[in-house]
Amino acid sequence: MNQQSLSNRQLACAALSCGALLQSASVASHQAAFTLEQVMAAPYPSELVGSSTGNAVAWVYETQGRRNIWVADAAHGMQGRSITNFTADDGFNIGELAWSHDGQWIAYTRGGSLEDERPANVNSSPEGPTPREVWIVSTAGGEPRKLGVGHSAAFSPDGARVVFVDKDKLWSVAPGAREAAQTLIVDSGRVGSVTFSSDGRRLAFVSSRGSHSIVGVYEFGSRHIVWLSASLDQDASPVFAPGGTQLAFIRVPSEKSPEFVAHASGTPWSIWVADTLSGQGHRVWRADAGMGSVFQPSLSEQNLYWTRRDELIFPWEKTGWLQLYAVPVQGGPVRTITTGAFEVAHLALSPDQTHLAFSSNQDDQDRLHVWTVDADSGTPVRAASDNSIEDKPQVSAEGSVFALQSSANMPLHPVMLVHGHWQSLIEPPVPPMFPTDKLVRPAAVTFAAKDGQQAHAQLFLPQERGQSRHPAILFFHGGPQRQMLLGFHPMDAYNWMYALNQYFVSEGYIVLSVNYRGGIGYGHDYREAKDFGPAGGSELNDLLGAIAYLQARQDVDAHRLGIWGGSYGGLMTALGLARASDSLAAGVDYAGLYNWASFLASVGAPIASPEAVQRAIQSSPVATIEQWKSPVLIVQADDDRNVPSQQASELIADLRSHHIEHDELMMPNEVHDLTRFASWMTLFHATDDYFARHLGTKGLESGSETR
Repeated sequence: MNQQSLSNRQLACAALSCGALLQSASVASHQAAFTLEQVMAAPYPSELVGSSTGNAVAWVYETQGRRNIWVADAAHGMQGRSITNFTADDGFNIGELAWSHDGQWIAYTRGGSLEDERPANVNSSPEGPTPREVWIVSTAGGEPRKLGVGHSAAFSPDGARVVFVDKDKLWSVAPGAREAAQTLIVDSGRVGSVTFSSDGRRLAFVSSRGSHSIVGVYEFGSRHIVWLSASLDQDASPVFAPGGTQLAFIRVPSEKSPEFVAHASGTPWSIWVADTLSGQGHRVWRADAGMGSVFQPSLSEQNLYWTRRDELIFPWEKTGWLQLYAVPVQGGPVRTITTGAFEVAHLALSPDQTHLAFSSNQDDQDRLHVWTVDADSGTPVRAASDNSIEDKPQVSAEGSVFALQSSANMPLHPVMLVHGHWQSLIEPPVPPMFPTDKLVRPAAVTFAAKDGQQAHAQLFLPQERGQSRHPAILFFHGGPQRQMLLGFHPMDAYNWMYALNQYFVSEGYIVLSVNYRGGIGYGHDYREAKDFGPAGGSELNDLLGAIAYLQARQDVDAHRLGIWGGSYGGLMTALGLARASDSLAAGVDYAGLYNWASFLASVGAPIASPEAVQRAIQSSPVATIEQWKSPVLIVQADDDRNVPSQQASELIADLRSHHIEHDELMMPNEVHDLTRFASWMTLFHATDDYFARHLGTKGLESGSETR
């Protein structure tokens, strides 16, 4: 066992019953074919972004918590190289990469949490938390330089300035200057979605005012702000016309709708075009009533694109599936770009505004593939044909298509499309210790939920099954608007969780990864499920159907079923243990919510009526705590801003009062997404040990202390 492995197990032991954990090695049902450290050894790429000139791409590479910026360009044979040299697993994320127009600089955001204005102290520094900061680094390498506190940097087209956001302010500084950034705009709201016109004379931004958001255009010459057809609705995704004198944006009606409750239809959303000099605008398109009337974005931050031939490209759910459409800037009938029973995920328009690249699960429901199409006409063409997963496409100024690629046994790595085939930008894409040949290929399966609806999952079977029955583990993703795939996932948390599920299989477990209703990938009706979440908990039907599916399999030991998940998956874990405890031998609940009513109140979205409050409680694990008999490991980050630790505290109090066996693992100063690699390893080792103890072939005679 290496030093890192020992350290993680010691951390887990500090929070759990150490004696029981140390015995777990003797009760495992199968000798693993590889270690958890080996399957977690591959670097994880993210934040892929193509250059606006030349032929280059940049990304963030995370190697066991050490995050650095990498670049591949034609001058270096399109082989990736690191241009930063951060060496510690300190929990500092890197994201929001932005190229300068001349390709000489990359600006980025760095901080303990990139999703929150409140700084996080994930590495428990005695100096306290560090806020999000904007940095800049030369693509030739060298020491990065901090520009200031903030995020979301953007370069002007002439390269003379880089602007960035900090709450209600927009700052500006010359890329190579040594002086401090100067205030450009002080706004009355929260500034975001900053974008320059092609001539650099104007800058558009979104000002979020709480109940509404408006688009402003700042003109550098006059230092004047023009508000574009301001309303009390939510305006987003601003995009300039090629000439810069017009701007389009998406307008979503401000409607009060309960959080986490299906929202199948509403007041239709629309697309507007406004004059950037006068601010006068008009609606050029409006969604139909009924299906697709509620705006559903793609997974990309930008959801509106202006093509060279003056069409606007956008996602729409008119058919019940998230597809791409185009409408003339002057208005008129929409043109269908994609069609079918699949969903578009990420999309990107080439810098010259002529070609579109996007990912979707067309013809392969549990994988994503990249497709390309002429932005003004033509039929989408799949970039390459194989059984891999490709996502988050980018297009360089010279037309090269880049993506992140993975498969069942190959972790995510950056690739470039060359003559109809994907070519890796990293050689080798994985370290020698990574167990490529020992990973299994999960299979897509469907089963009947308790209410008869078809549910989706991926089944992992051990390579060596023999004639014996295996213990099995149910896994539930978070979100809930997520979809697990048949390979390593493009999102960091699910990339790691997929690796853990592969490790479980190597130990002899059968794993069923459930894509329950409320998730994406299977159409509008699956995502916007009736009586979902606090409105009835209809997702429990999928959980109970998954249990029945495993119990009916001849290769599963129905007496040794475990369940685990994080965030919404933690809610599903607690629901399973509180509704079907007789069928589940143990569970691991990471950052799950326990009581819908108290959770929604704690995050500023309280339920309005007493009847809805009661229904929310009845949809929660708290409603049937008396039925909970199975042991559970509760894991919580104590600086969680997504699911406050109050939920774990409520659950623990009820488990204690009902004398239910449980263990606790709390991670001081960590946030919901676990930004330190060591934290992931602590969670995974503790989860593995817990299941070994409760699902192993020689279960312990006496459990851990019931707190």
